[in-house]
Parts: sequence; C-alpha cells; structure tokens
Amino acid sequence: MAALAALASCTSLNPYYDPAIPHRGPSGFRNNHPVGREGSFLKWQFERWREGVPKPPANGYDFPMAEPEIAFLRSNTTLTTVTWIGHATVLLQTAGNNVLTDPHFTERASPVSFAGPRRKVRPGLAIEELPRIDAVLISHNHFDHLDAASIRMLAAQPGGSPRFFVPLGLKAWFADQGISDVVELDWWQAAEIRGIRIHCVPVQHWSKRTLTDRDQTLWSGWIVEQPSFRFFFAGDTGYSEDFREIRKRYGPMDLAAIPIGGYEPRWFMAPYHIDPSEAVQIHADLESRFSVGVHWGTFELTDEPLDEPPRALDRARAKRGVAADRFFVLKHGETWRMPAR
Repeated sequence: MAALAALASCTSLNPYYDPAIPHRGPSGFRNNHPVGREGSFLKWQFERWREGVPKPPANGYDFPMAEPEIAFLRSNTTLTTVTWIGHATVLLQTAGNNVLTDPHFTERASPVSFAGPRRKVRPGLAIEELPRIDAVLISHNHFDHLDAASIRMLAAQPGGSPRFFVPLGLKAWFADQGISDVVELDWWQAAEIRGIRIHCVPVQHWSKRTLTDRDQTLWSGWIVEQPSFRFFFAGDTGYSEDFREIRKRYGPMDLAAIPIGGYEPRWFMAPYHIDPSEAVQIHADLESRFSVGVHWGTFELTDEPLDEPPRALDRARAKRGVAADRFFVLKHGETWRMPAR
C-alpha cells in the first residue's frame, strides 16, 4: 500500500496531492461534494448566439453610483463598514483594519487589454482613492477575481504592500509578479494580521487561468474574525453543504458578502454559480445577521441581464421571509455601516 501511494505521488500532477486529504487529488484540487457532469461550453455559447443573450439591462447600463465617502474611509478606525466597489471587490473595515476582497479595478476581466469582458460600470472607488489596505483576500484565479494590474498597483501602494491571503498554489503566481508578502492557506487553515484572524474555508468552484492549468490551484471563501465580529466572503461558488459546515465550525456570521449574479443558464452554471435563491439559502445556512449581494452589475459574464440579480434577490428574499434590511444590495461605491447589536 505504501509503495502504491509513493508511486501515485510520483506520477501526480498536483504537488499538493495528499491521499489523506480528499480535496487534494492526484491530478488537481477538487470540491468536497460531487457536482455532477458539467454542461457543454460550446452548447452554451451557441445558445447565447442563437438567443441573443445577454439582453441589455433596462437602465441601459446607467447604474446609479454612490458618492464615495473617501475622507471617512481614510480616517475610520473604529466603525465596522463594508463598501461595494464592484463585482466581487469589497472593502471591509473592522478593528482598524482595511481588508479588500478580489480586487479588480481595470477595464477588462481578461488576460489581455484589447479583448474579453469589458467593465460596464466603473469602480465605485478608484484604486488611488482607497485607504491604505492592510490585507487582500483572493478567492481564486479566474480573471474577474484575480486581476494582475490591480494586484501590482496595490502592492505598490504608499506605505508598503498589503498582505495577500491566497488559497494553495497561488503564492507562486504572486512571486512571478514580484510580490512576496503572501500567506498561502488550505481549507480550514488560518493566519493572523493586526489583531484579526483570517480563515480559509471551502466553497464549491474551480480554477483555471491558462489552457492547461484546470484545478491546479485551490479556490476558497474567507472569514475575517475578531472577538466581536465575523465576516464571510464567498468569492465564487455553487451551492453545497460547505456552508452549513462553516456555520457549524465558526458559529453565525455577523456579515456575509454573497454572490447574487452570474447564474444563467442554470443548466450550465448551477454547479459553480449560485442564483439569488441559493444566495438566500446560504444567508440562512450561515445564520448571517446581515448579508450584502455582490458579483453583479459590473461585468456581463453570463446570460441574465446585468440589472436582474437584485430583482431576483427581492423575490427570493420575500419567498423565504427574509427582511429587506437583512440581505440587501449597495450601489457601486456605497458604504454601509454595521449597526450595533
């Protein structure tokens, strides 16, 4: 048996392979729960062409923008706040720390600057308007969540680079960018920075950045924890039992950033992208006190109109009896202050 394990490790494509850890497979990382057979990408693209989707939103991409509270965000060291910058990019302020999720500030979610999904709504804050960032959380390596130019700009911020927290396998990519202040974690591992504890937790997704590296780096959600507050960031995810397990291990969340966009067509997207109804279920699974819907209204990546997710969230929330002030959306650039208990 030991000889077979040694042989498997020698032929493994995954340097993190560990037969004792189910999600570290011999050829790459894998989800905790089976997702079934994937739909055909070519079929999806043909249907998009045939049906002419996505349709432009009713507002013609003229999304209302909030006036960013730049001076407040730069001076705030006491209040817990969350600011939606766009897509999956959220600025969390807690315990005097500025934490940024999946930063994306450039024009395209693409490996090249001249093609690929183009931003429909500018960032709610420009990168130079941010307060000094202490920590950056990266959920996975897809181009709408890991943007090289944004990462390099943050690393060059005045006062020094933030610390980047990444799932297994991504530290090497940061080294290629010349960035060394990186903490690489596996699911259920944690690290501390400036009095807060950051946990890497499982979600149901996948990774790929080139034609040949499918699932060679891990994907994750994140929890930011301090004694009186827990924040959950999902990144990108399908629905699974992982969220109930997260609640079981860490307790209820005070605030969660949960994706509500990027879900149509369901026959293709369902394994890896939740819809608003599933987002409300995750809100319940986590027993989150408040949740904010993210991952919508910025890049046109899937088939639903860009302004549809908040309306679908309204319907899903009403069906489950969740109050509008408990699971809500923000304007690009809008800051929300965490109410006292």
